[in-house]
Amino acid sequence: MTVARSQLVDVAVTPWYHVISKTVRGAFLLGEGELDRKQWLEDRLQVLSKVFAVELAGFAVLDNHLHLLVRLVPEQIDSWSDEEVLRRWFTIHPPRLNRQPLEITAEVIRDRATDNQLVALARQRLADLGWFMKSLKEPLARLANQADGTSGAFWQSRYKSIGILDTEALLAVCAYIDLNPLAAGVSDLPEKSPHTSIRARIEHCRARGRLQDLSAANGSSVASVPSTRGLEEDGLWLCPIEDRRQHDPAARAGLLDGFSLDSYLRLVDWTSRLVRTGKARVSPDVASLLDRLDTTAELWRTTLSRLLTADRLTG
Repeated sequence: MTVARSQLVDVAVTPWYHVISKTVRGAFLLGEGELDRKQWLEDRLQVLSKVFAVELAGFAVLDNHLHLLVRLVPEQIDSWSDEEVLRRWFTIHPPRLNRQPLEITAEVIRDRATDNQLVALARQRLADLGWFMKSLKEPLARLANQADGTSGAFWQSRYKSIGILDTEALLAVCAYIDLNPLAAGVSDLPEKSPHTSIRARIEHCRARGRLQDLSAANGSSVASVPSTRGLEEDGLWLCPIEDRRQHDPAARAGLLDGFSLDSYLRLVDWTSRLVRTGKARVSPDVASLLDRLDTTAELWRTTLSRLLTADRLTG
């Protein structure tokens, strides 16, 4: 017996969810076709994160599945006017006339905003994880089927959503997602893994001139990335690693107070060595990071090993 998605996702329990979705029969459909389907998904995630009351903290797109780390923030919607709700909704689901999408103008939005039922429905859907995933997956399925000259299911019908209840699990899932390509053997270093959140964070920092020494350029470890104390992720579409609101009330909410991107990269680098070799020296620096997460190297190793070997999470 299946369980309704609304019963599996409850922001009163936790706003954080690890989401996994697989292609039908596990076929490597995301690595096929002239269209770069992985890049399409990454671009689409960026669009949807600016439309829905859903923040994305982690992602990895592989040949036959994808992983997301999302935070549901339905309280955001309370601050959106009716016209703002429709502007967002029409960005991805425009109204149609004779089956053709209408041009979204201020006049169209003002006119449709008088429809209270439409506004209420759009407001509800913009806070719904199911509609976020539907808006991510269905357009690619149509594009891929059209390109392949076929029909039928592209994705397995349901996605998995697993609630995350504590800080250690939150950081562990984020690291697990970023290390997924490495664990699958398609990448040898975290920062070289395309279509991942860790790659997006590093590339954003480099584009902003925040990285003085990028590991991909000099062959050193990602752990050598210098700290810029929370400013390196300004302007990034992903949810920041560090939550700086205690020090700057105007800052965006992040994963963990006082845990910088630099700290996260060091932790991922150390964890990647565990994945590659099965062992890694616990330096004082890493021990300090683990202590701040109220865990130990052995517990962290066990947590990541469980994630990396559990069939229910690997997609």
